[in-house]
Amino acid sequence: MFNLKAEFYLKIIFLFSFIALISAFFIEYVLGHQPCNLCLIERIPYVLSMMIIMAIFLIKKNQKFLVLLLILVFIFSFAISLYHFGIEQNFFQESSVCGVKSLTESVTKEDLLKQLSEKTISCKDVTFRIFGLSLTSINIVISILFIITLLKIFKEYEKNK
Repeated sequence: MFNLKAEFYLKIIFLFSFIALISAFFIEYVLGHQPCNLCLIERIPYVLSMMIIMAIFLIKKNQKFLVLLLILVFIFSFAISLYHFGIEQNFFQESSVCGVKSLTESVTKEDLLKQLSEKTISCKDVTFRIFGLSLTSINIVISILFIITLLKIFKEYEKNK
């Protein structure tokens, strides 16, 4: 079992992930800023982290593995955010992920023509900023902080075993 300090940090990460998701939905549905496809993908690690942290507290087994999984989730978050930031800063070209509406449906030529006539949200266009920073750049910083925190928790777990 983790000590109180590790439990506290996991609860903070859970709470922050929850607030980040609620904020993203608020920005999208209340403020009307439409996210690009990479912005939607950047939400996935927050959902996964909440599920993994709930598993850590409810199952109370394989905690070392679950913390390691959390570290990998936020490494993925960091990588996606860094790539998205590179697109925003014109370091990279937009990938096909940025223009695709849905990969799960079969597409007819009428659907393609309809998608071409609709305005798609570009991954390089920043429509919402906080303190002059895009949400992607904020996500990079958060991912790094979470990775560092989780590595400390993982080391602490190793030390106590």
